[in-house]
Amino acid sequence: MAKSEPIEVEGTITLALPNAMFKLKLDGSEQEILGIVSGKMRKHFIRILPGDRVKVELSPYDLTKGRIVFRQK
Repeated sequence: MAKSEPIEVEGTITLALPNAMFKLKLDGSEQEILGIVSGKMRKHFIRILPGDRVKVELSPYDLTKGRIVFRQK
């Protein structure tokens, strides 16, 4: 069985948590999810602060957790 494609959404960081995890508020809904920084963002030391706009990939299987893949300028 093939992998399902991730769902890409945008959101805003609301709270910084330990271990490179963040609480995110998604655009277009009041839903808050848990976001984890992707490996390339950790590797290149990209800083994320509360209030930043980010792009998140959600798994179709669990819509409460996502991978932060891009920080908007």
